[in-house]
Amino acid sequence: MPQDDRPHVLMMSEITVDGKLTLKRGASSKILMKYMAPETGILLHRTRAECDAIMVGANTIRIDNSILTVRLVEGKNPLRVIPTSRGEIPPGANILGHDARTLIAVSEAAPPEKIARLREAGADVVVAGKDQVDLPGLMRILKREYGVDRMMIEGGPTLNWSMLHHHLVDEIRLIHLPFIVGGADTPSLVGGMHIETEEEMIRLSLKGHYLCGSNLVTEWKVLYGPGAGE
Repeated sequence: MPQDDRPHVLMMSEITVDGKLTLKRGASSKILMKYMAPETGILLHRTRAECDAIMVGANTIRIDNSILTVRLVEGKNPLRVIPTSRGEIPPGANILGHDARTLIAVSEAAPPEKIARLREAGADVVVAGKDQVDLPGLMRILKREYGVDRMMIEGGPTLNWSMLHHHLVDEIRLIHLPFIVGGADTPSLVGGMHIETEEEMIRLSLKGHYLCGSNLVTEWKVLYGPGAGE
């Protein structure tokens, strides 16, 4: 997908040393996020303020009930973008509050009554895709209809994989937490299907690394295509 037809996308996440996002499956990521250094929390909110939109998956909303606003620094709230093929957003979700604009992306399979309820709650709803949300199509909508030039993802493993699978992520910024939590089914940064060959690996190029308070932060450029990074 041409870069000028979609937003520039930064994936940002905290991860443990063993690459996990939470303590265990179904646990909120906020449990680990409270161990971030204060300076790193400010970095996260400053990054939000620098972006036109912020995207998370519906499962993150269900587990974390995220607010997704800028609170620790001065700055504008980004457009909150939630892809959910069938419009499954809890009625009391914080993202349905009026402190920032929210866009819910659904597929044609979403029940009309769920779409109506989301619109009544004040959210914009767009249909992108037949059975599942068409992420490349959603990126075009964000660019052309909402003027989103730069977007960040604070997603879970499913959304992260889907965005990378469609070659829609340009950069990754990781906040490393000094813990090991283990767990064979504990969510990690990227989920999705297993790859079969090393040619399928998504290659990265290290752009920078630094301490933010007591946390190591690494920044990566995502490389796509055969022989990327060679």
